[in-house]
Amino acid sequence: MSFDVAATSYHRFMGRFSEPLADEFVRLGDIRAGHHVLDVGCGPGALTARLAAIVGEDAAAAVDPSASFVTALHARLPGVDVRRAAAESLPFSNDLFDAVLAQLVVHFMTDPVAGLREMRRVAAPDAPVAACVWDHEGGTGPLSAFWTAAHDVDPGAPDESGLAGTRQGHLVELFSRAGFADPEPSTLTVAASFATFEDWWEPFTLGVGPAGAYVAGLDHDTVTRLRTRCRELLPGPPFDVPATAWAVRARA
Repeated sequence: MSFDVAATSYHRFMGRFSEPLADEFVRLGDIRAGHHVLDVGCGPGALTARLAAIVGEDAAAAVDPSASFVTALHARLPGVDVRRAAAESLPFSNDLFDAVLAQLVVHFMTDPVAGLREMRRVAAPDAPVAACVWDHEGGTGPLSAFWTAAHDVDPGAPDESGLAGTRQGHLVELFSRAGFADPEPSTLTVAASFATFEDWWEPFTLGVGPAGAYVAGLDHDTVTRLRTRCRELLPGPPFDVPATAWAVRARA
């Protein structure tokens, strides 16, 4: 599984979901002008762009372990302090930010509790710290049809339901283990529109994330069977795909 891919590939795979999710997530984080904010696991910048639009590029910072994403975000938002770093080792001093957010990244952290502790460390006292993760276990995430088809074709196929925070209540548990008092859970739901089946399917062939890695490892015949099963499960085009994320907000 890799996110060391071109930013354009990630955008085609997840951008239609992550960008509207960022709008909802910013509201949850109660981000306001004058805040100094950090986006942890920024990817190509769906959330960072929303944060910078509110607080200004010079008051926004972002980190991601992927060199290609950091380079792309530098080009997109040159005024933002973008650094290559993992959530578990944030390159910032204590109590620095007025808000710290992590969109669609906790489930990919090597140590989610350590990552959340780092987010708490760099947040100012009583500052909001928030994270969101797709509901991969409950079947309402953006990739639910894909993984259902994968299991139909290949019962032993891996999926993302066992990743940190992807089941109901687990993200709250992780926040509590990281030392946050009274983490507040909620859900965020968005939808993406697809003009054709190919519009939906083609991003899965770009090698992005667990789904892309799974497709890349299949032989031609199995890919064909998987593609056919996905088409059977999805509505006729054009169609919308709803997606729900678990979200938690707490105070540092």
